[in-house]
Amino acid sequence: MKRNYYKEVSNFRELVKKYEEYGDNTAFKYKDNGEIKQITYNKFVKDIKKVAEKVISSDVKRVAVIGNNRYEWCITYLGVTTAGRVIVPLDKALTNKEIEKLLKRSQADAVVYDGKYEEAVSEAINQGCDIKYKICMDNIEKNGILKFKDMLQDGENIINSGKSEYENVKLNENEMYIMLFTSGTTNEPKAVMLSQENICKNISNYQYNFLIYPTDTLLSFLPIHHTFECSITFLYGTYCGATIAFCEGLRYIADNLKEFKVSIFVAVPLVLETMAKKIQKAIIDSGKKGLIDKMTKISHGLLKCKIDLRKKLFKPVLKQFDEYLRVVLYGAAPMDKATIEWYNDLGIELIQGYGLTESSPVLTAESSEKKKAGSIGIPLKNVEIKIDNPDKDGVGEILGKGPNIMLGYYENEEATKKALDDGWLHTGDYGYIDEDGFIFVTGRKSDVIVLKNGKNIYPQEIEFLINKLPYVDENIVYSRDKSKTDTVLCAKIVYNKDNIVEQFGEKNEKEYEKLIWEDIKNINKDLPNFKHIKEIILTKEPLEKTTTQKVKRYVELKKIEKTNKKI
Repeated sequence: MKRNYYKEVSNFRELVKKYEEYGDNTAFKYKDNGEIKQITYNKFVKDIKKVAEKVISSDVKRVAVIGNNRYEWCITYLGVTTAGRVIVPLDKALTNKEIEKLLKRSQADAVVYDGKYEEAVSEAINQGCDIKYKICMDNIEKNGILKFKDMLQDGENIINSGKSEYENVKLNENEMYIMLFTSGTTNEPKAVMLSQENICKNISNYQYNFLIYPTDTLLSFLPIHHTFECSITFLYGTYCGATIAFCEGLRYIADNLKEFKVSIFVAVPLVLETMAKKIQKAIIDSGKKGLIDKMTKISHGLLKCKIDLRKKLFKPVLKQFDEYLRVVLYGAAPMDKATIEWYNDLGIELIQGYGLTESSPVLTAESSEKKKAGSIGIPLKNVEIKIDNPDKDGVGEILGKGPNIMLGYYENEEATKKALDDGWLHTGDYGYIDEDGFIFVTGRKSDVIVLKNGKNIYPQEIEFLINKLPYVDENIVYSRDKSKTDTVLCAKIVYNKDNIVEQFGEKNEKEYEKLIWEDIKNINKDLPNFKHIKEIILTKEPLEKTTTQKVKRYVELKKIEKTNKKI
């Protein structure tokens, strides 16, 4: 059957115009005191224009926004940018000091925020941030604060007065309208400059890899300031006329999937791997692992005959998710091949996307027709990918080129020159392209461990193996120079107290360490000698992460170095 594709858009004003086609369809769902509320596309368009009118009349140039995933955040983002101004989405997990620092760096002259950031915003102003307008999404009664609902009313009054300027705004599609700070997993965050064309060309081309329908509902769970969630769930979801349901929080994911009748879930590997581990453990505890294994073999046989009964065979397991769930889109980090296959065995389709903030963000993605477990798919329709300086195995740095590549880093010409070379973006990831055109990531360029003998080790490869141990929540593999001629591989392992007790019984940490060593030795047996783990550190404390659950390796390595110096 021939697919009908959506008309491509080049800027956010064209995107908002497209929303008018969806009329009274539900654009957003959220829970208020336990009751599910809905907002139509018609209201969405009107509110975007109200925000835009207020922004234009106030003559602000840059607006920062910080808060939870919510409707007010979404209309702020599109209201500011369709008014021809710059939006600066900030990470809701930032400390007060970091908020102050980024407000200064961005030169924002207005900020829209959740009530809980009132202290941080006021502190930033006291420290010299030139903020003209403080707009609170919550009803805080305080001098100097403009309530969000009052801003909407002001915008409506401008429209009703006949002094509307919205239609007169002219956009330059190649100017910066979005300033995004990188998550900073390895160093100081850089300010990425994106144009509206960068993002719109990207979202317009997702449809050739994975199509979303107006009948779909997406759960907005990942932090919306992050380009992956903002681009896929919010902007692409609404581009296709789907419904965006706001998740109540991490512990409510399972409930919200069912309550909102979610058909598409956008997630990161850590969430999916955690969910898989819990369900796998429940299957083992119930004594039904043998039955599930048998059914999986039967299912594989039927699939070879093009008979798909997975939804029926695994119905009791699928109840843990949601009967409406048809596809999971994931990215931001690689996922273990075995976990991908486990979900596919249940009949839940997983589609992976890969990219960076600097590429708006997607460079490559899988599709239902084109996928290979462990790969990051193929380039988007308008994107070129090449491998820079490949070694004898074809591994080198992944470079991307296309209309979605950033304009550069704000006020950082040196970093821009390092990242962009004749339009090619250096991703900082190593990988290769196989004979079928599928791209595989082997690891971050900055994470590669180079041994004294010149051999390269990609720590993620070993981390995947350690993560398979039932009592391991997460781990990080790193190197330590033992002498001038010897480098050893080490692993910092975060174990789950309940699971390790269930596995080995109640013991002290020294005893656990001996038992874990036996499992590490078994992992080493399947690896070449130069990849053997020689030292381990055990902890119950989670590794420090960004809001998209990427481990802050540089922070963890500093902690390890500090601990080793004390010893």
